[in-house]
Amino acid sequence: MSKLFKFMKPYAAAVLSILCVLLLQAYCDLSLPTYTSDIVNIGIQQSGIDGAVPRTIGEEDFALLLMTAEEPEQELLKEAYEEGMYASYTYDDSYEGAILRLKSPVEKDAERMEELSDILQKSMMATAAMSSGEMMGGEDAAHMGDAALLAEMPESILEQAGAMYVKTLYENVGVDTESISSSYILKTGAKMLALAALGMCASILVGFLASRVGAGVGRGLRRDVFRKVVGFSSAEFDKFSTASLITRSTNDIQQIQLLTVMILRMVLYAPILALGGVWRVFNTNVDMSWIIALGVGLVLLVVGALFFVVMPKFKIVQSLVDRLNLVSREILTGLPVIRAFSTERYEEERFDKANIDLTKTNLFVNRAMTFMMPVMMLIMNGISVLIIWTGGHGIDSGTMQVGDMMAFLQYTMQIIMSFLMICMISVMLPRAAVSAERVDEVLRSETLIHDPKDPEKLPGNARGEVVFDHVSFRYPGAEEDVLHDISFTARPGETIAFIGSTGSGKSTLVNLIPRFYDVTEGRITIDGVDVRAMSQHDLRERLGYVPQKGVLFSGTIASNILYGNPDGSEEEMKEAAQIAQAEEFITGKRKQYESPIAQGGSNVSGGQKQRLSIARAIAKRPDIYIFDDSFSALDYKTDVALRNALKKKTKESTVMIVAQRISTILHAEQIIVLDDGKIAGKGTHRELLNNCEEYYQIASSQLSEKELEEDMKEVE
Repeated sequence: MSKLFKFMKPYAAAVLSILCVLLLQAYCDLSLPTYTSDIVNIGIQQSGIDGAVPRTIGEEDFALLLMTAEEPEQELLKEAYEEGMYASYTYDDSYEGAILRLKSPVEKDAERMEELSDILQKSMMATAAMSSGEMMGGEDAAHMGDAALLAEMPESILEQAGAMYVKTLYENVGVDTESISSSYILKTGAKMLALAALGMCASILVGFLASRVGAGVGRGLRRDVFRKVVGFSSAEFDKFSTASLITRSTNDIQQIQLLTVMILRMVLYAPILALGGVWRVFNTNVDMSWIIALGVGLVLLVVGALFFVVMPKFKIVQSLVDRLNLVSREILTGLPVIRAFSTERYEEERFDKANIDLTKTNLFVNRAMTFMMPVMMLIMNGISVLIIWTGGHGIDSGTMQVGDMMAFLQYTMQIIMSFLMICMISVMLPRAAVSAERVDEVLRSETLIHDPKDPEKLPGNARGEVVFDHVSFRYPGAEEDVLHDISFTARPGETIAFIGSTGSGKSTLVNLIPRFYDVTEGRITIDGVDVRAMSQHDLRERLGYVPQKGVLFSGTIASNILYGNPDGSEEEMKEAAQIAQAEEFITGKRKQYESPIAQGGSNVSGGQKQRLSIARAIAKRPDIYIFDDSFSALDYKTDVALRNALKKKTKESTVMIVAQRISTILHAEQIIVLDDGKIAGKGTHRELLNNCEEYYQIASSQLSEKELEEDMKEVE
């Protein structure tokens, strides 16, 4: 959870804004049950009369109330009223006596109104008792009976009785009480509609802000993960598989983004709504608060049991997604080989196994989640029945009003729904937490290849001389070196070639120059500067690298050739294509250099892909060319033509070639023979034929004696 909040930290201002809007939304949602209760209790049962203080009263009724009040209270009542009709009410002409109205300053004074309400409630109860014949003992008896009656009756019923008495007073003077009831219901309903509209706007605004924050978190994580992965060395790619990195960049970040929105919309809102509901409940009817505790306890019990069962499954879902992606990627990449060997059935079974494992786990989780909702609905409906049953007894005994029970029911549902929302998020949280940990693992990973704090610059007259000074290398975690004490110098204007058996370390050696790996011992320098002391950007700007497997990017032929030199001219592009012997097949296409290249170069042949990769390196105009077995897909004629054209173009550059074919490196000024990671021989083609057994064996396996003699003549 802490990692999720860490990802949201850049959006703290937006989260604070969402919290403020959620408070407004909670206020609106929590106010609606109160207004519902008011409509039932006051608007319907009390005809819109909201207290025991009448706004208008007949002179006779007023005198009767004064009789049952004590002397100080009588003075307060007399000071509160003046002669006249209350302007807001509608009257008929049936009443012939004088009418008194409540003074406007008194009506606006809340404390004064509270004091008058207490006085009038007692007087009304005493007057009602006298009128019904229950109290016949004079004024003292009336006060005694009034006090006993007030002590026995609950406050809500006392308020309702006072309001009903006021209704009688209004009817006595000809006030249209139906219009009061209609007006109260309409005004309260209008307030409810306004609050509902405000709550709706707040909810929409929260959804909008939460979606923006969630999208921003997802975008930021994808950007950070991408930048981190782009800076990975080969060692990090060995640690994180490509399929896993794809899953972390897509599925895992999607899980985080989804949960971020849920946190901002539900997790923050649920406790606000729950606490507000509890506070409102204790101001409604505390006698039934035990029902809330029972409902919340049942919800927590069900979710806790579910959480205990589902939690272990969530932890393995993402690894199963990784596995499915890995199998899918291998099958789709190797389809030609699969078809050639007729292993479709085996690969289908392998895919089905990965797919079924993931499906079973997801089905288990989804079934558990499906089980939760009916149980929750059963709990909520059971709690509703319990509230109505308990509240019905309270209404029957006169200790509760219908509106209070309705409000209590709504508040209870809001509280239980709040806990339900929190629990549902808690069930979703483990999967998102696993995703957050996996993404954070990528972001926290220490790249083995990094720039120095104060990188050195190459001298102004740098030409590209590469020196291997007693270089040894072993892969991270390996037990022994794959390269042992390698020393040589590659000078500008010369071609240095590397040849040897498979696994001898040729590609590993040239991959140390662009710092795909760092040396274990010794050092590599370019023009006297250690490559580890340079920034990676400056180092690789000097290099024209052609990998063992030609890699093209979706776009056009032109965009691929100028990939390393986007500001290059059209002439430079065509010259590079001509040197790489790619011009012929390019001009044969309808759109020529604007011909599209599919993802991975799948719409061109292996030889065409290799030639375009070579043209890309040439168009960059680097100081150092590195060809890692980049001529293997070329026929002999094209190979010779390319090398001859390349020799003229690179006469001032350092050229390093890894090759399997002797014919490719005959022109090299220096050939290094590698055997089991060690230098077995070093020299020209003729020298190595005479003094290096390993080289002679390679040459004799590829060339006849006559061809060897011809090659030696070519070298001469």
